[in-house]
Parts: sequence; structure tokens; C-alpha cells
Amino acid sequence: MEIVKQPRVTLIARPQFLEPPHLPVQWKGDASDGERIAEFAGRLCYMSQHNPAGRSTAEYLQNILKQGHGSVFEHSTYVMLIEGISRSCSHELVRHRAGWGFSQLSQRYVDESHAAFVMPPAIMGDAALEEEWTRQVQEAQAAYVAAVERLMARYQWVEDKVHRRKMAREAARSVLPNATEVKIVVSANVRAWRTMLELRLGEGAELEIRRMAVACLRVLQQEAPALFADFEIYQSAEGGYAGRVGFHKV
Repeated sequence: MEIVKQPRVTLIARPQFLEPPHLPVQWKGDASDGERIAEFAGRLCYMSQHNPAGRSTAEYLQNILKQGHGSVFEHSTYVMLIEGISRSCSHELVRHRAGWGFSQLSQRYVDESHAAFVMPPAIMGDAALEEEWTRQVQEAQAAYVAAVERLMARYQWVEDKVHRRKMAREAARSVLPNATEVKIVVSANVRAWRTMLELRLGEGAELEIRRMAVACLRVLQQEAPALFADFEIYQSAEGGYAGRVGFHKV
């Protein structure tokens, strides 16, 4: 059995910008395709492709953030593979609907007899709490394995082995805790990412999803800094990391 103490966030898809040759922009400075798409969309609104103010992409997007014209950020979508989060965390994440897509590991089909479990940040660092929590999830996993074996025997009359396993696992998963690890692919446009991050980075957010949000922000700031530059990560009072945003709900 594996105990997970940190999430793993991997960028698996990014925007690709195909500039229309009949509407070229006088670009200034380097930028990613996601940043270029947002600038192109903003300039189209005013047909300012000739860049009268001579702004770089980063400067242009900073002005968009200040003005609160967040609709141009809906055109750039980033897709992440998120691992090492619990099912309770994923159920919080999928509450974000507008601008999001989700594909999550199915406990009905996947064998969880070798599942990993995500230790809550609040437990980490206290040896007694960690030991007791580990014992509890070990017992839950053992109960799952035993339930699958008995249910497979009970449904032996089902000729289709795949269907028989599905019937057993879908019933046995009821004993697995919310700490069971999830793997999930999420896609969101920049405006949706920014909204989620603003809500989940704050010190009032639940600790595990806040930890996940920090990991996502680090990836996005590296990938498209001009779109997320106003977010700041800092060390919170309880020792973990939190974040704040410069431009509220763009």
C-alpha cells in the first residue's frame, strides 16, 4: 500500500495559436500561444492589430487584467493530469463547472486492491495521528479485497468475467475511504482556472485542495506567466503554502 503526501500535476495539452494572415498583429516581446490567443482576441475587439501603444504581450495582458475584461481569457485552454489527490478533494474540484471538463478514474472498473491513499495535510507531522490513520486505511483496503473475493464467488454464475468483476468492485468500493487516491484529467480555459485558483488558494480553503491549487498554479505560471503573473504564493501561518490574486475575479 502506498501513502501519498503530495499531489503530482502534469501539463498534457496547451493552446496552439494559428495567426490569420489577413489580420497580423504587430507583436512585441516573447509569449506563449495561450497568451497570444488572448491578446489577438482582445485586439480584434478594437481592430488594434497595429499595436498603437507599442505594448508587449505581457504589458497588454496586464492591462486586460486591470480592466477586468476576462472574456478574452476563455479562448486559451490548458489540460492537466492531476494525481495524488483524494476522492474527497476531486469531489470538491469537480464542483467547478463553467469552462471545465473532467475525466476521472472509475472505481467501478479499476482494481483498488493496490490503491494508494492520500494523507490529509492536517495529519502529517504528528506521528501518533499518522500511525492511527495508516492503520485505518490499511483495514479499509483489506476489507475491500475481502469483499471483492466474496462477491466474485457470489456472482460466479455470471459468465462474462469482466462484468462479474465490475459487479464485485462496484459493491466493494463502498468500504474504501475518501482518502483513496484519484487520477483525473482536467481541462479549463484560463478564466475558469483563475476563478478556481482564487477560491482554492486562500487560507480559508480546505488544506488538500489548497495544496493542489498551489501545484497547479506553479505549472500555469511557468507555462503562461503573463496570464497568471498577478497570483502570489506565500507560506501560510500553519506552515503550508497559500496564494492571493492581484486582480479579483477577472
